[in-house]
Amino acid sequence: MGLVQASVSKPKEETCVPCPDGYWPGNPGTFEEIHKKVKDMHPRNFEGARLFVRKSLSDYFNAYHTISLSSFMPSGYKFGACYKGSKHIGLYERYPLISGDIMPNGNLAASFAHTIGCRFRIKHVTQMVKGKCVTASSTAEYRSDDSTLSLIVADPDIMKQSGTFVLHYLQALSSRLTLGTEIAIHRSKYVPGGQQSIMTFAARYSSGARTLAATFGQVGLHVSYHHRASQQLQLGVELESNLRTLDSTATLIYELDVPHADMVFRGLVNTETTIGGVFEKKLYPMPETSLVLSGMLNHRKQQLRVGIGLNIG
Repeated sequence: MGLVQASVSKPKEETCVPCPDGYWPGNPGTFEEIHKKVKDMHPRNFEGARLFVRKSLSDYFNAYHTISLSSFMPSGYKFGACYKGSKHIGLYERYPLISGDIMPNGNLAASFAHTIGCRFRIKHVTQMVKGKCVTASSTAEYRSDDSTLSLIVADPDIMKQSGTFVLHYLQALSSRLTLGTEIAIHRSKYVPGGQQSIMTFAARYSSGARTLAATFGQVGLHVSYHHRASQQLQLGVELESNLRTLDSTATLIYELDVPHADMVFRGLVNTETTIGGVFEKKLYPMPETSLVLSGMLNHRKQQLRVGIGLNIG
């Protein structure tokens, strides 16, 4: 986490939440980041043609345009903007953070995040379709030197007494071992008894180059393993099992980064007979421009989806 890295890499006067002297578990991050190393390696496959243009207007504000043409995914134009404030937390976090994108038909997605002090964060995400709010969630999060506690409220409706409430707690027992739990409560008139509760446990062990993480509960089991074989090659294995439907999927993911060739390739192979990959190559002499090629083949469904994109900025 940036909090830990900041306490090591930056002078004390620039560190917002330093750990006490001689104390080293460090903040474990959030519950959603348990499988982050493997999730970040997944190729972002797309179909058709896509043009992405981003322009930095200042150190705090940038805007982007996306044009996509596809026979499978929704096509059209999207405009987005992002504002990052001047308050630094650690090495990578800046607040307040405001971002959103809108389409010509009025569909809107936006998020707002800010921090009170250095330990308490708030976040709100909303999505609107055809002028109506279809989903909204608010998060309050507290980070200490060795733990994270967060509360999420999604789609609350006081009149109908419905909504979803999620409590996360993550505790770093050492610099390598982290344990946590999640309690989710869903209230709705469509749920038998009017309420449903689900508990999930999490564990993560990391030695730096290798990370093993698992979440397991009433719904299912999710296990991931990340291994950095070298500076250029990363490997990941993921297993997801649904205990209710008795379905399981295993996925092998890999990422190859060749710095001297300015080339990155991400690929996956899973037990659903799917093979996918995304190839990204920087183009010179145009700065901050890259060509993106995407391909995904499902042998069982006999489906092939190919995409080509250009990123500028």
